[in-house]
Amino acid sequence: MLKLFANPLRFLRPERDPEPLERPDGVLILCTGNVCRSPMAEALLIRLLLERAPGTRVESAGLGAPVGQPADPHAVELMSERGLDITGHRARQVSAKMLEQFPIVLVMEVAQRQLVGTRFRAARRRTHRLGDWGDFDVPDPVGGDRIEFERALGLIDRGLADWVDRLWPLVRTVE
Repeated sequence: MLKLFANPLRFLRPERDPEPLERPDGVLILCTGNVCRSPMAEALLIRLLLERAPGTRVESAGLGAPVGQPADPHAVELMSERGLDITGHRARQVSAKMLEQFPIVLVMEVAQRQLVGTRFRAARRRTHRLGDWGDFDVPDPVGGDRIEFERALGLIDRGLADWVDRLWPLVRTVE
């Protein structure tokens, strides 16, 4: 497979942007329905950024969301086991106005990145796949059993760790 843009942070290069974005102040996480993957990723990223980037806005939405539907029970259960409560989550549909508010947009699959680029051209350069660094998609577990949700969650963990390490690296002090 030919990769034209192997580096997901290509938008940070000074030649493309006179003021490179170092530590984004917001991330929008998208999946298809906003009831499984993106609500879990949202809750996990908020927790990961509490110390590294307090005040960073993290939200989620869907590309084909059943608006108002709660998170899938498997997602709620898995997050609860990690001490995170997503019972109040309700699915919402992504919009151009919503996308304008976030410097980084993370999607779960290559096809979703292409869809965002087609539907919302202004967000194309800010949209990246969660698994870009490890070259993987996070498959949709909707309708699946707990094991499928656990697999998706493992990939979400991996993708978030990669992005957090690159966008919000730990600052080491030299003594």
